[in-house]
Amino acid sequence: MGSEAIETIALAAERAVTVATAESLTGGKVCEALVEVPGASHVVRGGVVAYAVEVKHDVLGVAQDVLDTLGPVSEPVALAMARGARRVLGADFAVSTTGVAGPEPHGGQAPGTVVIAVAGPTHERVTTLHLEGDRDDVRRESTRLALVELRQALLA
Repeated sequence: MGSEAIETIALAAERAVTVATAESLTGGKVCEALVEVPGASHVVRGGVVAYAVEVKHDVLGVAQDVLDTLGPVSEPVALAMARGARRVLGADFAVSTTGVAGPEPHGGQAPGTVVIAVAGPTHERVTTLHLEGDRDDVRRESTRLALVELRQALLA
């Protein structure tokens, strides 16, 4: 995670923008990776760990009907989480993660299903992935890919 986080923090500082996270699947690991980098306090606004569906709705503002019809692991939910983190934390860019680490399916989705979204002032992107490995592998790779997606958004 080191190089992705270092590059993301450096790029955000260079561009004079702030970043935030909204995490379900990764449970705060993306924000943790960012704040491990010296100088992160200049660009990281914070993170919301929205593990429970109610937190996605109550804190991040994900529409209840979307959660009810599509489930917590969907592109519209991931995008709403990123938008909510931008709003709640006052950041220029936010990245979100939601998914199923396993070992059991959740919300109608198979283990390894991961959705990452990034929301910025002029750029939004949502990516659905199907990752291999055990629970730890899926969470670790999801964290790394969220940092990659955030860095790409900062470059756009």
